[in-house]
Amino acid sequence: MSNGRDARPATLREVAEAVGCSVATVSRVLAGDRPVGPDLARRVQQAARDLGYLPNQVARALRSRSTATVGLVLPQITNPFFPSLMREVERALHEQGRALLLADSADDPALEAERVELLIARQVDGLIVAPVDQERSMATLAKAAARVPVVLLDRSVDEVQADAVTVDNAAGMRLLLEHLKALGHSRFWFLGAAGDASAAVERRAAFQDWAVRHAGFWRVELGDFSVRFGQHTAGRAVTAPAAQRPDAIVCANDLIAAGAVQRLRELGVSVPGELAVTGFDDIDLASLTSPGLTTVRQPNRELAAEAARMLAARIHQPEAAARAVRLTPTLVARGSTVVVQSPQGSTL
Repeated sequence: MSNGRDARPATLREVAEAVGCSVATVSRVLAGDRPVGPDLARRVQQAARDLGYLPNQVARALRSRSTATVGLVLPQITNPFFPSLMREVERALHEQGRALLLADSADDPALEAERVELLIARQVDGLIVAPVDQERSMATLAKAAARVPVVLLDRSVDEVQADAVTVDNAAGMRLLLEHLKALGHSRFWFLGAAGDASAAVERRAAFQDWAVRHAGFWRVELGDFSVRFGQHTAGRAVTAPAAQRPDAIVCANDLIAAGAVQRLRELGVSVPGELAVTGFDDIDLASLTSPGLTTVRQPNRELAAEAARMLAARIHQPEAAARAVRLTPTLVARGSTVVVQSPQGSTL
């Protein structure tokens, strides 16, 4: 609906005239930096909305030395886990009155360094980063943390003095393996990602530590966090010599597991009747495969909320000691490990 004005944004003076108060009062109300009466605040805010007033964010940033923006650098936006995590980070930052600038490092440490520099040049108030690699991301993140508040999310870099919030990957892997053991499985192939991303390293190490003590046979195959890797390696598992064939495939994420289940179905292998499969993360795809994936659910909302809290605390207390928080994942058992009975009593 037209308000009779031209298309330009309203000025503070026009809002003040509509309410019948001073420009200084309107400025205080909209900046929120000094208390005014609730009735006056309501009328000013309503007039600003009706007139289409848009605050000058550049001028506000110069006055407050804050752009109210946070840079988020993710390693692989094509992995469905990370858009889900990004959505929760955006929600948590919005509640603080901060906006999000997203960058994808494409699992490339050099590109990660470029993205971090670009966001710092945009005058972000801080960075939330899921690092590409524990070793190759170290210099970039150490340099960034010396310039702006930095929080590491989902993945850590031990040598960088920055706050970090991650999931307990070892605990999650043990949940899966104990679940499989209780179902009678004893021969395992682990399908994980090569490289030094902390999540990949921790899940692989936890599997190996458990398997040495409890498995009758075990093997580790490394590739990447992709459906294609799961498809290829599951095919190799079922055609391996009998002495090396698994009765369970333990995957380091849900994409690998989804690929494994798809390939096994193509080969006519019953899941879980002949071969159980597990994932990790509980992305939306995990409940949509046939059968659904038994997996470990990461607490994405809690991860994001803690990262936002850590960043706000770091902005206000830049000299405080760095903190590391580990959140506990949960097991989600579905049909890739447990035979589900239909209402008529037949197995699905």
